[in-house]
Amino acid sequence: MSSRDVFIVSNSTDELGGVTGWMHRTAQLFQQRGHRVHTVGIHAAELKMALPDPPGYPVTALYPAHPPTPWAPRGLRDRFRITARRNEAARVAEKRRAVDRLSEVFRTARPGGVVIVSQVWAMEWVSEADTTGLRVIGMSHESYAYSRAGHRYRWIKRHYTGLDRWLVLTEEDADTWAGDGMNNVGFLPNALAALPDVPSPRCEKSVASIGRLSDQKGIDMLLDAWALVAPQRPDWHLDVYGAGEDEADLRARCTGLGLDGSVRWRGRTDDVPGALAASSVFVQSSRGEGFPLALMEAMASGVPCAAFDCAPGVREIVRDGEDGLLAPAGDIGALADRLLRLTGSPRLRDAMGARARVNVQRFSEAEIMSRWEELFAFLER
Repeated sequence: MSSRDVFIVSNSTDELGGVTGWMHRTAQLFQQRGHRVHTVGIHAAELKMALPDPPGYPVTALYPAHPPTPWAPRGLRDRFRITARRNEAARVAEKRRAVDRLSEVFRTARPGGVVIVSQVWAMEWVSEADTTGLRVIGMSHESYAYSRAGHRYRWIKRHYTGLDRWLVLTEEDADTWAGDGMNNVGFLPNALAALPDVPSPRCEKSVASIGRLSDQKGIDMLLDAWALVAPQRPDWHLDVYGAGEDEADLRARCTGLGLDGSVRWRGRTDDVPGALAASSVFVQSSRGEGFPLALMEAMASGVPCAAFDCAPGVREIVRDGEDGLLAPAGDIGALADRLLRLTGSPRLRDAMGARARVNVQRFSEAEIMSRWEELFAFLER
């Protein structure tokens, strides 16, 4: 196995979220295998996560804050707005400087270097940078259906068709993208972080949700589902871990549903294993996902999961009825039913939690890193 220069480029290197966590853990794993790693974010984040201390590899942000969006004049009169034209000229010049800086980072690579672009938006800068002599791998951490429903689909079609490899997280999504004309597509799941030494005792009457408080994570739907569960489980609590732009609205929704006595807002946490150890059930209510790390972490802790079947990655991780329970995407009543089943049966929780801890180990870091090495060797031929 030869040592390589590996650049991992994301929207941000310090934004609170699963992709940022994936970026830094993957960087550490590559470094442990002897590769020289450099992580790059397009911008520094406002809502930050704790980075490895020290990270042990360079961490670069091209902008100190989120760059402005491009200006598109609407009609003839709009074209003569001097201030807007000056601001757009300044944005273009700043982007050129950011791209030049990224090119300088890439030029430090030895032969055989690889650029991994973990998020679609970041590819806009990479596609304009000088990647001469480098293999470029694009990734998406969301499902085909979620990309197809939004603007990222157009970006993928524009920027990803000519890459050395385009990676999604499941074989099902890879087949779907191939059928949509992406002939360079492959799949590689996220890796499971270290297995906790001791699983959760599953003795606390707590259901945990861990994720950003944003529309994608569907906490509004979770609250609606919990409103059906709480009257039948008055001694249980829903513990919501996370922070985000929708927090105020979600707290107001919680109050309106009369749930303030059974929902605990825990805020963001850097101790996910501790949060899971204090829980007996994990719930994921997302509208869309890729290959959710929080779901795998819960299973590794022996915590049985109830989740919306919102993406191939979810049903790849959870074997419905064996090591967790899935509900049709967006079906609030069905999610409430799964939560009632898990909260109502210690025997079911113990059986599914034990199987989850064993089954999820098929996504071990050693296995996923071996597949990365095989991909690097294949692209070098």
